[in-house]
Amino acid sequence: MNEQRRSGRQARAAERSRKSGGIGRPYIQRGIPTYDVLSEENLIRIERAADRILAETGIEFRDDPVALDHWRRAGAQVDDLRVRFEPGMLREILGTAPAEFTQHARNPAKSVQIGGSNVVFAPAYGSPFVMDLDQGRRFGTMEDFRNFIKLAQSSPNLHHSGGTICEPTDVPVNKRHLDMVMAHIELSDRPFMGSVTAEERSEDSIEMCRLLFGADFVDRNCVILGNVNVNSPLVWDGTMTRSLRAYARANQAAVVVPFILGGAMGPVTNAGGIAQSLAETMAGCALTQLERPGAPVIFGNFLSSMAMRSGSPTFGTPEPAIGSMVIGQLARRLNLPLRCSGNFTTSKLPDAQAMTEGTMSMLAAVHCGANFILHAAGFLDGLLSMSYEKFMLDDDLCGALHAYLDGVKIDDDQLAVDAFAEVGPGNHFFGCSHTMAHYETAFWDSGLADNEPFEKWEAAGSEDAATRANRAWKLRLAEYEAPALDEGLRDGLRDFVSRRKAEVADAWY
Repeated sequence: MNEQRRSGRQARAAERSRKSGGIGRPYIQRGIPTYDVLSEENLIRIERAADRILAETGIEFRDDPVALDHWRRAGAQVDDLRVRFEPGMLREILGTAPAEFTQHARNPAKSVQIGGSNVVFAPAYGSPFVMDLDQGRRFGTMEDFRNFIKLAQSSPNLHHSGGTICEPTDVPVNKRHLDMVMAHIELSDRPFMGSVTAEERSEDSIEMCRLLFGADFVDRNCVILGNVNVNSPLVWDGTMTRSLRAYARANQAAVVVPFILGGAMGPVTNAGGIAQSLAETMAGCALTQLERPGAPVIFGNFLSSMAMRSGSPTFGTPEPAIGSMVIGQLARRLNLPLRCSGNFTTSKLPDAQAMTEGTMSMLAAVHCGANFILHAAGFLDGLLSMSYEKFMLDDDLCGALHAYLDGVKIDDDQLAVDAFAEVGPGNHFFGCSHTMAHYETAFWDSGLADNEPFEKWEAAGSEDAATRANRAWKLRLAEYEAPALDEGLRDGLRDFVSRRKAEVADAWY
């Protein structure tokens, strides 16, 4: 009975928010400005530091002769694997990259706009383990992967199906990308991400999109993203650049992301890490334009810190959060869409530490102007674990951020001057006509928070938020309904997957 009551309350809250233009939108159009923390003078100093890194130290491009040829033709100084760039060169190349683009979903009503004042929330990405309160921490499976797609698809607070939400370790490494892309296509009608772990896997992901959308449509439009990482400090390895170029030449968007762990893969100082991030990301983004001018690309960033006494990574800490604010300013100066920050935490449980650190980094993401927020839900254990309960708690926070990003609307109705005349001094607003007209849509309503009096909460079992989240994800999976997919398309995609799997032996590393 308690589950039914909560389920009904959540459904009513979602319906109220939908009617008011709240959650349930295909993406957010921000109603609040971005927040600038550095002056023009200091931004120029960071850009000059990045230019010096690029010109004097340079970046290595390993195991990708085509990338080196691109740089030679563009006029960079190529010395074996080391590439050096004159100041301003990369910015000039980036002039062909679009400031904003549409990523199309198979359901056109759920396509997202990336760039400008738009914000897209996507689940966390890349965890080898999964975790829940019932079974604890364990290696992720294909069933877990499919479950998280279902949870994201059923969420009115998220906008994107994500990519490698967790690693399905029960499927061979060289074949799991086929099953993952197929799961995104079958279980969700939202935009999604493809594989980047090898060039041929990237090409398989794109080819499946050609079967789904049509080859001509894919050549003209972005339908899939590929998240590629710099091997910081100052190395682009061939696995990533070959995949980056595969997405770019197909006119699909690479999300270019350095992962800089301050004190290990970059300086301990925030300014130094930001300058390094700018240099590495500009080089990756520019390479997409050399492969295919005008291809969409997302300027990415993942700053992190360390516990200097132990050498352990830390996530959701204040220095990377404020660093993200600066990255936002720099990305806007390049006129590129931004991926930045997420619901980061090093906590091993969906507890107060997890939500404190996650909120710190999510607020940085929305204030820095991030357009595509990967890791918006489920991130736990320093990204080693994808948590079912944390997913639901983060999802709830994403719902609150919809209302936060909407800002404050000002018009005669919102100012409610007539309501004051009706109520008068010393009386309450509960039953006045203005309240009655707005009470269903006035405030965001959490699906997980307990706002009952203490005695009622205690009588109902004294549940904490993680326990409520545990029940919520199970209920959401039980109520999940797959979106319709044309049988002919499904059969064609399944045939492609079967054929590609049959062509190679299983590989587990």
